[in-house]
Amino acid sequence: MTQVPDVIILSGGFGLRLRGVIGETTPKPMAPIAGRPFMELLLKQLKRHGFQRVILSVGYQQEVIRKHFGDSAFGMELLYSVETSPLGTGGAVRQAASNVHTKTVLVMNGDSYTDADLNGLVREHEENHADVTVVAIPETRSDAGSVVLDQDGKIKTFSEKHIVPESRYLSAGIYMLDKTLVETIPGATKISMEEGLFPQWLAEGKTIQASIFEGACVDIGTPERYEKAQHILERVESETILESEGRS
Repeated sequence: MTQVPDVIILSGGFGLRLRGVIGETTPKPMAPIAGRPFMELLLKQLKRHGFQRVILSVGYQQEVIRKHFGDSAFGMELLYSVETSPLGTGGAVRQAASNVHTKTVLVMNGDSYTDADLNGLVREHEENHADVTVVAIPETRSDAGSVVLDQDGKIKTFSEKHIVPESRYLSAGIYMLDKTLVETIPGATKISMEEGLFPQWLAEGKTIQASIFEGACVDIGTPERYEKAQHILERVESETILESEGRS
């Protein structure tokens, strides 16, 4: 029987590009979407898929997140991993892993929403015996991780925020990882998962599998995308899927 993994949500970014829209005292994951914090959408998605323990990796204005959610949300246990200085995505995952009790861990970005089958992702990771499984979506933009797959669906090239000519897919920023692999990341070290660790692991012969999702990844990282997200995500809770206009 597949074990329900713990979850790490990376929520420590400064959100500099959004400050002119949401103000300096609101951390990016708490940016309002249809009158509620964006983070609630992620947590409710996890609840729908049966997850039970979530570690929020927080930094900038972390007290705002703590005050709103406390130690539980929607029936799930919440824990906090606090970055006192920026650690990058890889360093943040490594630090948060001390709170992970399961053999595998689901990692998500706290500023993007993808309506992927998270239960299916967990099963795929286990069945493929992969070291890492990455949710990959059709290529639609140039500032996300571009991935090239082999004929078996394994990732052979990963280039963060650069388009690779033969690539047809982008990373959605959702990963399944074995905890033992996470524990090989140097502690208290600033390192990027996407720019540093993934290319390193590929060079070392680690298996990084792609889980293809044909929908969209909606992020709120810029004022333009944040405005678009308001319209795309406002009905997610009631319909549990992205509207068709959000998949274009």
